[in-house]
Amino acid sequence: MRRTLLVAVFLVTIPVLLTGLSAAAQETIGVIRSSEGNATVTRGEKVIPAAAGTKLQAGDTLRTGPDGSLGVILRDNSTLSLGPESSFVIQKFLFSPAEGKLGLMARLSKGTMAYLSGLIGKLAPESVRFETPTASIGVRGTHFAVKTGEFASQ
Repeated sequence: MRRTLLVAVFLVTIPVLLTGLSAAAQETIGVIRSSEGNATVTRGEKVIPAAAGTKLQAGDTLRTGPDGSLGVILRDNSTLSLGPESSFVIQKFLFSPAEGKLGLMARLSKGTMAYLSGLIGKLAPESVRFETPTASIGVRGTHFAVKTGEFASQ
């Protein structure tokens, strides 16, 4: 009897836990504030037009075309601006100050980006990191701009 009850509780609890994990994995980390020209958000295999109000999740890739630009605001009030011909992925975003969980890791593969730090950059600057094809940027101030592109072989 006891074993049957334990199995029943286990079978009921597993779907609830999995639903909670799925919701956490798809947590909104920010929103597109402005979008000009050709701009998209790629989430898994799905490509979404990047429009003002589009919610962002960790793992999303933001891309702009030759006439594109994006303005993004993250949950910690960090702001990002992407210029034309940019490709940017938000690899990790943690923002639970009460639990001491803070972190932002992103990669700019090409294009231009400006960043203005929010609470993560102010409370735990060592946990903010941006990568480019040739460098890694650690945030020790409040803002920076970076441009990267494909280099011609010599």
